[in-house]
Amino acid sequence: MLTYLALHYWAGAGHEYNHLRGLLPAGTSLLAPDLPGFGAQPAPAGFDYSVGAYADWVAEYAAAQKLAEYVLIGHSMGGKIALALAARQPAGLRGLLLLSPSPPTPEPIGDEDRAASLAAYGQHLEAEKTATKIVIRPVAKEVRAQVIADNLRTSQAAWDAWLEHGSKEDISALMPAVQVPCSLLVGDADHAIPLAAQQQQTLPLLPVGTPLVVVPEAGHLLPLEAPEDVWKALQKLAAQ
Repeated sequence: MLTYLALHYWAGAGHEYNHLRGLLPAGTSLLAPDLPGFGAQPAPAGFDYSVGAYADWVAEYAAAQKLAEYVLIGHSMGGKIALALAARQPAGLRGLLLLSPSPPTPEPIGDEDRAASLAAYGQHLEAEKTATKIVIRPVAKEVRAQVIADNLRTSQAAWDAWLEHGSKEDISALMPAVQVPCSLLVGDADHAIPLAAQQQQTLPLLPVGTPLVVVPEAGHLLPLEAPEDVWKALQKLAAQ
């Protein structure tokens, strides 16, 4: 049975994929764990919050689930982690769908914006502002409330580590080892990691022929804003 293993965005949680879950056909399943330091998942003792450490954690999770065949879905921070794992060529991995991923090279975040994000930790008003910035398509009130709540329950260690280190990591040297079919899906109104950044920093490092799909009038949270588009991209990925 094919499984989709979905990795969420920074300051998010695995339940962002619940809308996608309802679109999957019989004979498939979706696993969307909270990553360490996010949602309800505490970080293991000694966890260093690097991209490699997250890839290790996901590899151990996949092994514990005994996945025979699976497709990785990586959203934003989860995209960079998924790329690092795919570069290890794990047994059973059949494809990789990247949703507005953090690029393999350092994210295009200016020092002023990074400092502002660090200072915003745990502040409800700032979480509301972030939700307004990253969600462009209309969503239900409870979905917006979930985005804000996930932001606020992120651990400060995970929050700070991604801004100060993980988002700055350069894993581009690993990208030639990514050999599975890939697809890149980006909202045309994404203000967090703009389309131009994906075209310049992500797409050129993916396998030749990787399609770039631009979702119109969508922001950064594609699993919540455009789950049908995500499902269509998964179907096309399977056909590659």
